[in-house]
Amino acid sequence: MQFHGSAKNRLEQFYVEETDRNLPEKIDVRTRYARFTTLARGGKCLIQSCRDLHLSRTICYKSLHREIADDPIEQQRFLREARVTAMLQHPNTVPVYELGRDNRGQLYFTMKLVHGYTMRELLDPQYRDRYDLTQLVEVITQVARALEYAHAQGVIHRDIKPENILVGPFGEVLLLDWGLAKVWNRQGAAQDTPVRENAEELEMELSITQHGKLQGTVAFMSPEQIERRSTIDGRTDLYSLGVILYEILCGQLPAQGSRADEVIEQILHEAPTKPSERTHARVPKQLEALTLACLEKDPERRISSASELIRELQQDWREKRRASIRID
Repeated sequence: MQFHGSAKNRLEQFYVEETDRNLPEKIDVRTRYARFTTLARGGKCLIQSCRDLHLSRTICYKSLHREIADDPIEQQRFLREARVTAMLQHPNTVPVYELGRDNRGQLYFTMKLVHGYTMRELLDPQYRDRYDLTQLVEVITQVARALEYAHAQGVIHRDIKPENILVGPFGEVLLLDWGLAKVWNRQGAAQDTPVRENAEELEMELSITQHGKLQGTVAFMSPEQIERRSTIDGRTDLYSLGVILYEILCGQLPAQGSRADEVIEQILHEAPTKPSERTHARVPKQLEALTLACLEKDPERRISSASELIRELQQDWREKRRASIRID
């Protein structure tokens, strides 16, 4: 699987001056990382690249914004994200290197830095015609493999969306951002990090961007996630993956609207239109049926597991003419 990109050109050349440099006799962890550069600034976290001076490599460094760094709820969420990400050791997840506190006592964790493109970028109309359907379905298959592993470990992602899927320059596919992951305790009860049940928190989850379109998270939520059902399980992730498949097939989301309540109403009560009815491109019938099976509102009628989804995606869904979906 090959994708275009200049990420290969960013790879660092190795030099003996770096590989054979002496390690200080006394290690000061507070001066281990240097040359910080901001990569992304989210609502709660700052993601930077930096140089690990001990191992002579550039890595990813994630920390809470200073204004919430001392908030116990945000700290607990952050710790869970770091540990869940570290514990999920799979080819389609990002390796975690270290969890610690900086010289101000604030939490951080470091990860492998992977250059590449998010699924959202791959689906951008400007680049969409560079990828055929086979390539994009392979990306979905790799994400499903990460979910198969995570679900077997008792972890639900709960934030599957194109922005959290990264495709690297060598064809690697990584499922990112386990900040909303749900886990269970030893007695089998689901354990969520504490939440602030108020209008401000709910508004944040259902926020609308300045362009008048829903922020991605809401449009990719399953009905049971929107309703905050206590019985939620791994099938919520399969619903979200079905939304991405739908967008791959026809270039649109199954639930649309300018306001959060409009989208939520469709997700909860309206059957999605077939992708083939929303595009002039040819849509393989088997893939369309599989996508709609992922989008069943009742989890009992949905694709039952990531393993089943992988098996279906590996079937020969191609029709007589090789399908290369082009979004109009």
